[in-house]
Amino acid sequence: MTLTAIAYAGSTLAAGDAGHGRELFTAQCSAYHTTNGSPLVGPSLLGVVGRHAGSLAGINYTQALKSYDVVWDAASLDTFLTSPFAAVPGTTMPFSIPSASDRADVIAYLQTLSTGQ
Repeated sequence: MTLTAIAYAGSTLAAGDAGHGRELFTAQCSAYHTTNGSPLVGPSLLGVVGRHAGSLAGINYTQALKSYDVVWDAASLDTFLTSPFAAVPGTTMPFSIPSASDRADVIAYLQTLSTGQ
């Protein structure tokens, strides 16, 4: 991949609409994930961007996700949300976001969820 392609990919991911991403998150993800630091079915996504995959204390992650050696950023979230089972065989994350623009919006929203640390 050329530097131009990498720069383009990064700018495409960064172009999401966080407001729409919040709406999508609320409609599609909030039954499984919170954004307040408390886990639900899955881990809280507060501070997910910048966190190592499968590392939040108190969560019963699959071995596959604990072994997924990435720090969540826009690119790794895009890969995972495109097809969780393809990205991390053995994960229990059952839902994908097929639309690239919807993924970009959800990722833009997740990027706003800083823990303030």
